[in-house]
Amino acid sequence: MRFSYVMLPDYPLAESIEMIKTADELGYHAVYSVDETWHKDMWILFAAAADKTTRIRFGPNLTPIGLREPTLVCQALATLDELTGGRTECVFSIGNFGLLHQYGMDWSKMKPLSRVKEAHHVMRTFLDEGAITFEGEFYRYSGLFTFARPVQERVPLLIGAMRGPKSFQVAGEISDGCHHALSYSKEAYEYMIENVQVGAERAGRDWRELDLGAWCVTVCGPDSAEAKRTARTMVAFYISAMPHEQLERHGIDPADMAPIVEALGGGELDRALELTSPEVAEKLSIAGTPDECAARIREIESTGVNHMILCITDPAIVKTFTGRDVSVPDCQGQLRLIAEQVMPQFA
Repeated sequence: MRFSYVMLPDYPLAESIEMIKTADELGYHAVYSVDETWHKDMWILFAAAADKTTRIRFGPNLTPIGLREPTLVCQALATLDELTGGRTECVFSIGNFGLLHQYGMDWSKMKPLSRVKEAHHVMRTFLDEGAITFEGEFYRYSGLFTFARPVQERVPLLIGAMRGPKSFQVAGEISDGCHHALSYSKEAYEYMIENVQVGAERAGRDWRELDLGAWCVTVCGPDSAEAKRTARTMVAFYISAMPHEQLERHGIDPADMAPIVEALGGGELDRALELTSPEVAEKLSIAGTPDECAARIREIESTGVNHMILCITDPAIVKTFTGRDVSVPDCQGQLRLIAEQVMPQFA
């Protein structure tokens, strides 16, 4: 089992770099970042951290090809790959539906799965060959080339998916793996693995060789109750990003979540938090003591998932999002706690 962490790059940049250095020293596989306008620019941050690390890998998780042109993503990836000595990878998809909406874009009218498949072809070609001539439904190039070349022979390209089943199947069929965000139940990951396997077998591939990741809101601390209370504040925000089918795979009726989504949409944060019950929050996060977190991860691992991507929630992030104070370890403290007391259980 690999362990990585994904950051919301909203800390002072010097602090973010120190977190990355800590994760590098502790043996995390990768540090990822969301690539969204709402946050600081992850590409500049990772470039600044590149020469201060030796092992950890870097990349977006995920980058939105609904907003970022795929060849420009490749240009940035290749440049970062040179800076890091061959330590980049990329998780991509159509993008955050809420962010697309703020740009006046309706994801449902963008043929998201077809666009993702075509973008994968474009990115794989441009990274591998440094040039592309292509006439597609969404992207067209005539002799486009770049001198930005990656150091590693093959930069991994993974598809980020949530709803399924077709997105999971496509990931298994064409990409280097699938990272599934915001799922926590055994049923949800069995569904993901089952469909990744369908796609992989269709292409004559071994699904076990793919990077199959679980992107999870995580709070790890010595006080179980406080860790769970902290996670609850973030779960309220993420419920609105979860498709109805995904909620149902956690035993949650989407209709019961509608008042939370409505409260958030109306800017009633306190109301949204009040409506997010501890029971729902526990279903939609990994939170508690190291042993409690390990138990949740072990259940996910049993489905075939081989990579945990931990979205660590700490006091600074909660304060930024909600203005509330919580008493759990900061991000560096949680990185150390997980490395010392959780990761060894999966060695």
